[in-house]
This record gives sequence, structure tokens and C-alpha cells, in this order.
Amino acid sequence: MPPPRTGRGLLWLGLVLSSVCVALGSETQANSTTDALNVLLIIVDDLRPSLGCYGDKLVRSPNIDQLASHSLLFQNAFAQQAVCAPSRVSFLTGRRPDTTRLYDFNSYWRVHAGNFSTIPQYFKENGYVTMSVGKVFHPGISSNHTDDSPYSWSFPPYHPSSEKYENTKTCRGPDGELHANLLCPVDVLDVPEGTLPDKQSTEQAIQLLEKMKTSASPFFLAVGYHKPHIPFRYPKEFQKLYPLENITLAPDPEVPDGLPPVAYNPWMDIRQREDVQALNISVPYGPIPVDFQRKIRQSYFASVSYLDTQVGRLLSALDDLQLANSTIIAFTSDHGRQSMDLVELVSLFPTLAGLAGLQVPPRCPVPSFHVELCREGKNLLKHFRFRDLEEDPYLPGNPRELIAYSQYPRPADIPQWNSDKPSLKDIKIMGYSIRTIDYRYTVWVGFNPDEFLANFSDIHAGELYFVDSDPLQDHNMYNDSQGGDLFQLLMP
Repeated sequence: MPPPRTGRGLLWLGLVLSSVCVALGSETQANSTTDALNVLLIIVDDLRPSLGCYGDKLVRSPNIDQLASHSLLFQNAFAQQAVCAPSRVSFLTGRRPDTTRLYDFNSYWRVHAGNFSTIPQYFKENGYVTMSVGKVFHPGISSNHTDDSPYSWSFPPYHPSSEKYENTKTCRGPDGELHANLLCPVDVLDVPEGTLPDKQSTEQAIQLLEKMKTSASPFFLAVGYHKPHIPFRYPKEFQKLYPLENITLAPDPEVPDGLPPVAYNPWMDIRQREDVQALNISVPYGPIPVDFQRKIRQSYFASVSYLDTQVGRLLSALDDLQLANSTIIAFTSDHGRQSMDLVELVSLFPTLAGLAGLQVPPRCPVPSFHVELCREGKNLLKHFRFRDLEEDPYLPGNPRELIAYSQYPRPADIPQWNSDKPSLKDIKIMGYSIRTIDYRYTVWVGFNPDEFLANFSDIHAGELYFVDSDPLQDHNMYNDSQGGDLFQLLMP
């Protein structure tokens, strides 16, 4: 199993002008609720750039590719932490995990760190009807068991009733029995309720769009899809798109030379699935059998194609209802690239506000725990080439000055049972990554979970990879460099 990289996500933004896809020709912005642009925010769970629009020649994703063909497609968009709840709270509040103080799934930032405004809350306060469908905020404690309602939403968020079966014994194995497997192609008519969460979410979102067609107020609709997050539970017909004989192995499966053990992820969540347990893979470094590797990739690609059909249904409805030419579409993954620059998902808040014609929230002071409305991300409006718009002074002109930051917690210096998602009290080390167009630099430092404090004088390990000479980040050059000095120079 390969180690985790920095938290790369996907980010597409733009104005829909003449079809369901995003075009960049508009030079005007809305200045009142009567001519305000609607917003459709599509959030996908654990989607990597395994799409045709990113050059993948195997994956079938025609609907997403069509959207991307008319969109501002970011090639290097980075999540601020590659864990669902912290990542979502980060980009939905425009704050970094060290500000939200959410690194796991077990606290609510409004109590834990500050009463920060969210993207939908800001739109709601500016006259929008805000609606949530599916997995937008992470359900549970991290969103106060309410998906941050009523702060963020005009009425209670919708969750598909079938999502409670995602991790239960609904996967029929070769033995004819039901299992809680990683690989789970299903006959939809045979599963509980005869449906799947993402199908239900699409249906609900379309119903809401139909209601909003006659609304006097603009809408902000966030639709969160579960797939292709594990388990790979999807309609079995999508598996037929990817015969196993056409599935290649991962192009770079080896652990990088010189990778420190603290950086290695043992993927314990995957190991808990019944079909993976049956493989008896040694922990933490045991290799997955080659035939099972192909099956994993087959099911991931099939899950992406299933997701693509749901996105296609949603966008077709937007077009059929004649809402497309007045709607901004933003499509992003929470973690998992034709703009050239590095961008961060934390920039979603100011950019969506700017595109919609709302006042862009001010930059946050340091620290900003006492400030409800501000943003730590950059306003990316300059990428849309609007005329007569004031550019964000925090956007550097030289691409070599662009930096993306991300972080990841660990419970120990060596892989543990909870290495992939430790609870706050167990976090002893925090990895901070800097990504530039030239290199990726990571330093693993001591962390005090009681004070939410990283100790940069307590360096446990480091990583340094040069993009031009080592694009797959296979050779850690940290011990051959003076990495600590470099990191101190580049930290914000």
C-alpha cells in the first residue's frame, strides 16, 4: 500500500452561460438579489484525477468531462487535510485546520475554535435560499449532528435514507452470503430500500431545483455525493465497463526511497473490510495480491462512472429547467487539475462570493479565532479574466511564489492501528506540507493536542521531493538538504 501524498483535491469553477457546463465569457456580476446568480456546489468524496478531462484514457466519465470542457479546470488544487471532516470544514469556512482546530471527526468548530461563518451561511445572510443534499458537511459531531443547521441552511439538510447501509452486510460474496466488503458491486433491486444514497441525493436535488425555478430568491444548492469513497458499493452494471483484463496495475506502487515511517499510512479502514481481511495481509507493509489490486482499481473506476451518471442527471435537470444560464457551478473533491497555478480548496469561499457579486470577505488576521467572517484563502477571480475587477493583492504575479499548504496528524512515529485517522487526544505528531511548482516539502513535528500547538523545534522527520526531476515523488531528498531552514522561510 503506498503512502499518502499531500492532500490533492479537485476544483472547477465558473459561470454557466449557455449550457450545463461552465463558460468563462461573462464580464458582469450580479449586484442585487433580483439578478443574482444561483450557485450549485457539487462535492465529491475521495475523487482523484481519474477522469477523462485529466487525461485518463480508461475511465469513462462523459458528463463530468463535458462540464470540465467548458470550465476553469484547476490542475493543481490541494486540500488542506486529507480527511473528510477536517477538509470539508476547512473549505466550507475558508479556514485552515489549525484555525478550525478540527483534525478528526469528534468536535464542532463553533464550540471548539470559533463561531466562524460558512460559505452557505454567508450566501444565506445575503438573500439566498441555501439547501444541502447528501454529504456536504461530514455528518456527526463535526457538524453538530445537524450539518451546521440552522446557521448554514434555510431549512434542514437532506440525507438519503439508504446511506445507513453503506458499511453493512449488503455485498453478496461468491459464497452467496452477505458481507461488509471493500468491493461491493450490487444489484440495486436487491439492496435495502432498492436504491443507493447517491441516486436518492440526485433525485432530491432535482426536486429542489424544480421548486426553485419559480422562486423570487436566488439559491445556493450544495449536493454531496458519497462515491467513489470506500466501500465501492455501486450498481454492478458499471463493473462491466472495466473488464479485468483491461485494468493495469498502479504505475507507481512502491514506497519512496527514504520515506520516514511516520509518513506511511497503513490504511486500517480498508483492512477492516471482510474481503480484505480474508487476504491475511501482514500489517503494516504487507503487499496486496496483484489480482486483488486490479479488482480494487476496477471497482474504483466503476464507482467513478456511476458517480458520473448522477452528475449528468443533475446537470441535465439544471439545463432542462432553464436555470443553467444563471447558475455558477463549482465541482470539487474533498481530497483524493486548464489553470496553471497552485490553488487551495480554502480559496473556494472568497472565490464563490466574488463570482456571485457578493463582497469578498476580508483576509483573516493572525490569529483569527475571534473573527467570525474572514478568509484564509485567496480570491481566485483573476483566473476568470473579468474586466474591471480588483485583483486580490495576496495573489502573487510570479508563479514561483505560489504555495499550497496541507497537514496531516499522526499518533506515533511508526504506523499504528489509528494512523489514518487518529482522534484528537491521540495526535502526537503533525505533518505540515508545502507544495510549490518546484517541490513538495513536508516536516513532521511534535504536537500537543491539549493546546493545539505544533512544536517546530521538535522535528521527527522530513520529506523533500523535486517535481521536475522526480514527478512521482519517489526519492526523499530531505536528509541531503537543509530542509528545516527551508521550511522556516516558507511557513505563513
